[in-house]
Amino acid sequence: MENKKKQLFSYNLCESCAHILQEKKIDIKKCNLVYSDDKNYAPLRENICEICGAPLFPGFDEDSNDINMLVSAINNPTLKVIFFIAPSVRVALGDEFGFCTGTNVIGKLISALKDLDAYKVFDMNSAADFTIVEEANEFKTRLEENKNLPMFTSCCPGWVGFAKKMYPEYVKNLSTCKSPQQMFGSLLNTYFADVHNIKSTDMFIVSIVPCFAKKVERLSCKNSAKGYDVDLAITTTEIAKVIKTANIDFANLKESKFDDFFGSATGAGAIFGNTGGVMEAVLRTSNDLLSNKNARSLVYNAVRGLDGIKRATIKLGDKNVNIAVVMGLKNVNIVMNELKKDPHKYDLIEVMACEGGCIGGPGQPQVKANLNKNEILSARANGLYDIEVKCTKRKAHQNPALQKIYSDFFGSIGSKKAEALLHRKF
Repeated sequence: MENKKKQLFSYNLCESCAHILQEKKIDIKKCNLVYSDDKNYAPLRENICEICGAPLFPGFDEDSNDINMLVSAINNPTLKVIFFIAPSVRVALGDEFGFCTGTNVIGKLISALKDLDAYKVFDMNSAADFTIVEEANEFKTRLEENKNLPMFTSCCPGWVGFAKKMYPEYVKNLSTCKSPQQMFGSLLNTYFADVHNIKSTDMFIVSIVPCFAKKVERLSCKNSAKGYDVDLAITTTEIAKVIKTANIDFANLKESKFDDFFGSATGAGAIFGNTGGVMEAVLRTSNDLLSNKNARSLVYNAVRGLDGIKRATIKLGDKNVNIAVVMGLKNVNIVMNELKKDPHKYDLIEVMACEGGCIGGPGQPQVKANLNKNEILSARANGLYDIEVKCTKRKAHQNPALQKIYSDFFGSIGSKKAEALLHRKF
């Protein structure tokens, strides 16, 4: 078994991806799959799976080059360093500083970033609201046209890279919506820069994220004015290392709030970090779009939990929609084989590459050997659901700041301008 693992690792494939290759009867020795076409990021591919972006070895260390780049940007007086933080980071970072697992430490993280001279600190949940409304609108259109169904979510770059290489026949089924990371980068370089009269080249935009695949994803979306929409993606464990190196007493920091240019995010954005969260958020908005009314249904228990595959039939408006939520790439082939037998079995499918979703990403503090992994993931998930239920607005399309930006800048959901800045082609 050990020799077999070494053989797989020599091809830069994790066990999940290698397993699917074997199931699909693809000869690993003849396989030329490459996760990223960007040859400038070769050092990353030496340590992670070329397809899904997962680390190949337990205890994979932080990317010191990225940490050095962040420190250099912070110390550059000509740059305005802007951070935005993924939902799952706030309930995992505390593990690095002695907090109980699942504790929401976002207020302290914002304070720490301000101590590092951040120009602005924003909530990526706000961008998740944009992803939700665009994706729900896209799903509504596909349902009405009965075209390119089932629609697969595309927020997880590990899954997108996996789908492009393993299931190219289904690439047309991927949602064209950019992930919240890439949408926020686009919004900062256009709308935010215009309102504040800032050159995009004077900003250094940093996302704090739960996985390494996000580092590769940022290379897929370019801004014609400056290069990439997101200049750097830093993982939870990497930002913890930066904070510790700066001798910031994280545990005793006072809590700060996000900068409010993009307003408060809804609860729908918060649950993006959990398996089933994207699905639940999209269902809430899709239900209102398809029924033309404000439905009371907010919680979809069928998509919650840590089962590898969750299936359900959900009534949206007057339509019965068949859905599936897949957790972990090792479970993808089961659903794909179902689609081979019945192409119309599902209408909407969420796939997250990692156990638990983003809360279990390889860039998060890893579970100690003496602890129960499911308990850790459940604590982090409950932390996000607790954030969500306390939000004043719990549906993405009800976000007043989002509504204003669409009115002032995009025109409408799904407009040509929104398509140009918030969507991508595969």
